[in-house]
Amino acid sequence: MRLSLTMFLLRLIMSFVIVLLPCSGVHSVLHAYSPGDIIIGGLFPIHSKTNRSTEPGPLCCDHYEIRGFLHTQVMIYAIREINQRKSRPLHNYTIGYDIYDTCADVSFAIRATHKLLKNHSCLLPEPTTKAVIGESSSEVSIAVARVLALSSVAQISYSASSELLSRKLKFPTFLRTIPSDKHQTMAIVKLVEKCNCKTVGIVGSDDEYGKYGSDTLKDMFNEMKDICIEFSEILPGDFSQKDSSANKILDELVGKINNSTAEVIILFTKESNVYTIFQAAIKHSLNRVWIASDAWSTSGNLSPLSGIEKAGKVFGFISERNEVPGFEDYVNSAMLKETTNDILENFRTLYPNCEPINLANMIDQDASYNIYLAVEVIVEGLRHLLKCDNHQCERSPNFTALELLLEIKKVNFTVNNTHIYFDSNGDPLIGYDILYWNMTEPNQSCIQKIGEYEPNEKIIVLHDGYEHLFDLTAYNCCKTCEPGHELKKQNKWKVCCNDCVKCAKGEYSAGNGTECKRCNERQYSSENRDMCVKKDNDTLKWSHPFIIVLTVLQVFGIIVTIGFAVVFTIYRRTPIVKAVGGYMSLVELFSLLFCFCVSLSFAGNPSKTSCKLGMPLFGIASSLCISCILANLLQILVGFNFDLKKGSWIKNLNQPLGVVTIVSGFQVIQCVLWMTYYAPHPVEIILDKTVFTYCHSGSYIFFYTMLGYNAFLTFICFLLALQGKRLPDLYKHLSLITISMLLFLMVWIFFIPIHVNLIGKYTQAIQSIAIQISCYGILFCHLAPKCYIMLFRKEINNEKAITEYIRKHYEQSNMPVVTS
Repeated sequence: MRLSLTMFLLRLIMSFVIVLLPCSGVHSVLHAYSPGDIIIGGLFPIHSKTNRSTEPGPLCCDHYEIRGFLHTQVMIYAIREINQRKSRPLHNYTIGYDIYDTCADVSFAIRATHKLLKNHSCLLPEPTTKAVIGESSSEVSIAVARVLALSSVAQISYSASSELLSRKLKFPTFLRTIPSDKHQTMAIVKLVEKCNCKTVGIVGSDDEYGKYGSDTLKDMFNEMKDICIEFSEILPGDFSQKDSSANKILDELVGKINNSTAEVIILFTKESNVYTIFQAAIKHSLNRVWIASDAWSTSGNLSPLSGIEKAGKVFGFISERNEVPGFEDYVNSAMLKETTNDILENFRTLYPNCEPINLANMIDQDASYNIYLAVEVIVEGLRHLLKCDNHQCERSPNFTALELLLEIKKVNFTVNNTHIYFDSNGDPLIGYDILYWNMTEPNQSCIQKIGEYEPNEKIIVLHDGYEHLFDLTAYNCCKTCEPGHELKKQNKWKVCCNDCVKCAKGEYSAGNGTECKRCNERQYSSENRDMCVKKDNDTLKWSHPFIIVLTVLQVFGIIVTIGFAVVFTIYRRTPIVKAVGGYMSLVELFSLLFCFCVSLSFAGNPSKTSCKLGMPLFGIASSLCISCILANLLQILVGFNFDLKKGSWIKNLNQPLGVVTIVSGFQVIQCVLWMTYYAPHPVEIILDKTVFTYCHSGSYIFFYTMLGYNAFLTFICFLLALQGKRLPDLYKHLSLITISMLLFLMVWIFFIPIHVNLIGKYTQAIQSIAIQISCYGILFCHLAPKCYIMLFRKEINNEKAITEYIRKHYEQSNMPVVTS
């Protein structure tokens, strides 16, 4: 009895020592070796802990170590099968292996890598190991990749998916048989969209895998308008340890998830961290939707947890799944016991009673198949490098690791319906399977494939029976918003669910959670932002009091002008009508009548025709009127000129018809060109709540040249009228012309700065006012007194009265009397 007890204790101690030795940090790491013409290295995390911590972690259990052990056996099985094939791809050359346990630790992985390169030295620079399969995690793979790059040894990882490893300048020899996280993060975003989720929470970890994944997800979601991040957490490296610091972080994370409105929680971290989180999620019945990254989506540790259904729904991603042909039979067969190596001996010591059938049920099909692909990729590269055909290999196995690396990068072939080749980053373009955890049976078989995702494509559901799984209505915590509001992301860290934000100026929303939409340019949003209101046309309508007054003045001017024309026609043979130019006075009245009619076009909403004709026709009519006045002034000055030297050429100017034709003709030509090539046209200015239409000049050069020419003619008339102020003038004709011309000049001088600076509905009205003042100035200052004389002072409207007035004028000025 005592002997049996002693043997039992001794056996227990030996088992404990064997468990610690592989990762003790003092003794050699655990490894398996088989000789061959070409050696392939392997780096696998069989044990999960080192002796650096005396507190055991939650995954120092059988499942993790069995999975790591099975990964080594996949590589051994694949190499064994290649060496035993009837049609051997490398013919008489055999492949050997050298496999090490990395203990999921960077320092042990680097130590194992140096052992793989043991023949690499200054005297013998070429290592025996020509390619390496592994490591599992991105963080350890990065460290290994830096060491292997020094010897140009190809490294093919079966599980490291960090996008950082795609940077060939840093990791030139790294390749993988799993898609990079670049595609996985896009697939996760597409799944969130498929589920119509509005808010998410992201949990990453303080390692290359977790930090890249969470940062990329944040960048993608922040670019999206309709999905916001409610919180984002990065777990420390020792989160899975059961110490007070880790417990505090876990409590804070659980509280944040429980109090949040996030519909989906994305866990982009390693399995050990998820194990700790899910234990708490089950305890607190968090009942959320979880999205699993490929690091834990097929975990046999998590899915069988008791009460897992209390955590909620679980979706996951894994690279396209397949099975290693014949591996399950290999595990179940006695051949597993026919091979002896340190890794196998360690496993048998730890699990002496493990049945092969139970072992086969724990095979991780995804990682196993990726390991199998890695072996096939290396063999395909070797076949091309050694120039092997169906009969022989032309080259000996004396090649460099760099030569093999270059051939591996060029492989392009199909293995068991899996087409594999590498892009320039060393990444395979392989899609993902979408997984769903069916909680009805809490065991490994509950993980079901429900869809697929190809890189840069949409989610494809396998069949209609799975569509209801993507309906997350029960998890939708967002309330509906009132009209004029929307659920809107404020910034990347603000809680946005239940946060109804009023639509911005110029936007509207019908409510019920619909997003704000922008009104078109001819509309503006109502005060409550619940509808769009049509913008008013900001013009002075005919019913406006200001326009009514202007119209009355215009009609009055037209009537008065017609009345004056009738009077001038009746008294056309009298001296006073001859004094103001005779028939030219009728032309002057006609041009004024036309100006009054043109001013009517400046009221109301401008049209293409009214804009095109308005100012150009006014320019022609006003220049015609002023040219008539100029011709009349020249008549007066010639008639009273007594300088014989000047008389001959001045009398040549006494050609009223010629003066009017030439002077006004220049304006006619200019305005016709203006209307033909640079015509004024209506232009809209869209303001906040109004649409303002005005007549654009078309060409400012023609516009200001037209006004400047009229101003120049007016100024000439003004000077000539002043020049003749000493001449006899019974009817005060020259004085009245001086006043009317001065008024005309002042009106248009003041008009120009007003026209330049004024924008609004009164712009057109100001033009109409300027035209009317100019016309009324000539009408009442120049022509009205003449009508008064013709109607009420007939006694001075005869030649006798005029002759007598001229005689007295020259007697008083001591000048000879001349009548002509």
